Amino acid sequence: MASCIVLDWQGKESGEASLDLKVAKESSAVDLMHRSVLRQQAHTRQGTASTLTRSEVRGGGRKPYKQKGTGRARQGSIRTPLRPGGGIIFGPKPRTYSLAMNRKERRLALRTALMSRINDLRVVKDFGKALKTPKTSEISSALGRLGISSDSKVLIILSQPSQIIIRSIRNLEKVKLIAADQLNVFDLLNANALVVGEDALSTIQEVYGND
Repeated sequence: MASCIVLDWQGKESGEASLDLKVAKESSAVDLMHRSVLRQQAHTRQGTASTLTRSEVRGGGRKPYKQKGTGRARQGSIRTPLRPGGGIIFGPKPRTYSLAMNRKERRLALRTALMSRINDLRVVKDFGKALKTPKTSEISSALGRLGISSDSKVLIILSQPSQIIIRSIRNLEKVKLIAADQLNVFDLLNANALVVGEDALSTIQEVYGND
């Protein structure tokens, strides 16, 4: 179990919260998270690259020139990989890059990644509830009050972000917003700092703490 200090919108302490998630053994944690990140990145690849083999290139039915007497190397088809515009040897074909990983391992990797960042976690009470209209500068100021530098990559995790918060954050290049029930290992490990709404912490415990 890990304890977290809850901060208010102004960055002042307003309470304490806890997060209790089962994590992987220290000996296997790094390997588990690594495989989970590889799987996630592999699944973003389209796998649509395709080249033509010599049997698929158009033309080539006629011998380009006679066998002897030209002084050139003998050629039987313009589709040969040795000629420009010919077929490609061992070129890419459409394929899937998906990697297998069972559900228990995926969830264990996610919990382990989250708990490994517990020292970089800022729990905020009523994040952005004071905003009446979308305002990017208010989010930037709030992150500064939480002790997060402007050049840091920040992951904000909220339970049910409003359109005002979404529109306030979307213009910040290094700030990413995700819902509490849509966590992923890559974003958790890639961010320099994590900002979690107090209600989102309860959602995380409810969604990921049952295994």
